[in-house]
Amino acid sequence: MKGLVQERYKIDTEKALLEYGDMVYRIAVLQMKNKSEAEDVFQEVFLRLVKYKNRIENEEHLKAWLIRVTINCCKKQFDNAYRRKTVPFVSEPGKEMSYEMETKEHSVYEAVQALPADYKNVIHLFYYEEYTVKQIGEVLNVSESLVKTRLSRARAKLREVLKGEFGHAGAI
Repeated sequence: MKGLVQERYKIDTEKALLEYGDMVYRIAVLQMKNKSEAEDVFQEVFLRLVKYKNRIENEEHLKAWLIRVTINCCKKQFDNAYRRKTVPFVSEPGKEMSYEMETKEHSVYEAVQALPADYKNVIHLFYYEEYTVKQIGEVLNVSESLVKTRLSRARAKLREVLKGEFGHAGAI
């Protein structure tokens, strides 16, 4: 039995950063709604990866671990006492301050941002990260039926909010 030592999965943190950095940043921006705070979360996630890389079992586990840690870091940031006592910076009219997510579908992005965190997470993982319902359940540590329920409710909320803007899209 001495010869059957299982070799640990070796993580190349630089490769992980290149491969999953965009995903981690997108999740952080989605959660934090602020570029600066998302960057802080991004750094924290990859610092934790360096610290705990010996716990990662394989490539699939790495991706799920990064998503889970990103969500947890965002929650921790929201619970931060300093953040609770600050107010958002309001820019002066006419000055261009934000360059995040300025797309034609800006209203869709805003509608997703307005969803409760549980709904926002499943929508992001399902549509942007292309996870299956089963994988989302494993990452978020919830049942598949709960993931399906959250997806259904999130879609219903988005449909209701966006109905006025896109309800006439088929009409000429």
